[in-house]
Amino acid sequence: MAYLSRFIRISWALWVYLFWLGLVRLHWLHPKLSPARKFAGMLAGLGTTFIKLGQGLSLRRDLLPDDYIEALQALQDSVAPFDGKTAVLEIEQSLGAPVHELFAEFDEQALAAASIAQVHRARLHDGRDVVVKVRRPAIKAQVARDMRLLKLAVRLLAALVPRLRQFQSLAIIEETDNGLQQEMDFRREARNVKRFVQMFEGSKTIYVPPIVDDLYTDAVMVQIRSGGRRIDDPAVKARGAALAQALVDAYLRQYFLFGMFHGDPHPGNLFVMEDGRLCLHDFGLVGFLDHKSRKALAAAMQAFVQRDSGWLLDAYQELGLIAGDLDRAEFIRGLEEMLEDYAALPMKDWSFSEAFIAMMRLGQGRNVRVPHNLLVYLRASLLTESAVRTLDAEFNVVQGLTAGEQQIRDTIASQASKAMQTRLKYEAAEAIQELPQALAEGIRRLRREGFQWRLYHRGLEDLESHLDRSSNRLALALVALGLYIASSLLMQSELGPRVAGIPLPALIGYVLAFWFTIRLVRGISRSGRL
Repeated sequence: MAYLSRFIRISWALWVYLFWLGLVRLHWLHPKLSPARKFAGMLAGLGTTFIKLGQGLSLRRDLLPDDYIEALQALQDSVAPFDGKTAVLEIEQSLGAPVHELFAEFDEQALAAASIAQVHRARLHDGRDVVVKVRRPAIKAQVARDMRLLKLAVRLLAALVPRLRQFQSLAIIEETDNGLQQEMDFRREARNVKRFVQMFEGSKTIYVPPIVDDLYTDAVMVQIRSGGRRIDDPAVKARGAALAQALVDAYLRQYFLFGMFHGDPHPGNLFVMEDGRLCLHDFGLVGFLDHKSRKALAAAMQAFVQRDSGWLLDAYQELGLIAGDLDRAEFIRGLEEMLEDYAALPMKDWSFSEAFIAMMRLGQGRNVRVPHNLLVYLRASLLTESAVRTLDAEFNVVQGLTAGEQQIRDTIASQASKAMQTRLKYEAAEAIQELPQALAEGIRRLRREGFQWRLYHRGLEDLESHLDRSSNRLALALVALGLYIASSLLMQSELGPRVAGIPLPALIGYVLAFWFTIRLVRGISRSGRL
């Protein structure tokens, strides 16, 4: 019965909104609220699952107009906290010990509460101040029920209103469902925090409060408490330029060096500590970029600065944003118009994120398909640009990003070169180790089977001679190559004696290899052909 009443409530809310929207579109109704704010209010009234759905929809700038995006971004999931004693029971059940054994002090009154969890102050027995994040009881079952009912309601609506299918409603709901399942698993968030702690270990500009080992489960997470002033606090304005540069550098490292980034850098998750470092909070939303996406994003940045529409389109295609048949000329015209608009602005007002959105909307939903990881990137990029301009309105975000991105690329190239050298040494060493065995097997096969080729045909003597010479040259080339590789590996060793700083065995190997090379070149030059 509870399922039925909840399904009726969800379906009724959706139908009422669509009916109301139809009246507004026909100008039969003049509402006080805009359709966007009405829609956001409808989602907020349906509770946690739908608030999260709205927050997920706020990423879909490729599908929704700006007023809907703005209204959905304003959705807050702060709700009244649940009872502190219930939180204590959840903690004890999850961590397997009484609260007084786990903490020297524990405040039953919640510090903050949201739809998924709430946070309590505590102190460990070693004196460290911590926060304890506790998931709401039964929230997983509630979300699972709402998602099943929502999918059913949307299928019925899509059957009755086919136009709704173009908005990929079910795919968006599935995406939101997956995101919620991840957000409700605090073990995953704890792993994310640990990776970010390692990422910024020793940093003089960024701090990530670490997780307390052995004090986290899927429902409870204990983290070192830290704080400071929000980045929109007027008291931090004096350090705004330095903090803006630190934030840009931090996100460049996340995007291009690690391929993993904090997906929600709004002012409530960014604090300026007393020592001047930026403190990052809340790693429930984390984005990932594979190597190919990172290269394509770097290319898109450079193409945007150079105002090269063809290069920019190629970069967007590499990102997988454009699917199906492409009218390249149409896209390039649209990109050129966008780039000309930016050319008329001061460079400090340029925005990679807004250019990204403009490109997404060029295809009008026909060719553009935005993967989830790029939606999270776009959200993080927009919020980062906004945060940077909050800290320093005159900061040139584009210049800061492109200059820093080049340094990051140089670092990556250096690391890649070292990695290739390491692999080359490994593969060469493996080849040298396997060479005696391969030769032994070849000799054994020859002894057992003998030379089976017998040619008795007049006129083939020249062919036999050519084959003989070719096989000799091939063998000589292989021996020379083996000597070059072996000598190069010996160069890395500490063997003695040394001649002019080169280990004697390596020098002998190089001399022999060079002699064989000369013989091979002379033989080829005498024959007049390769």
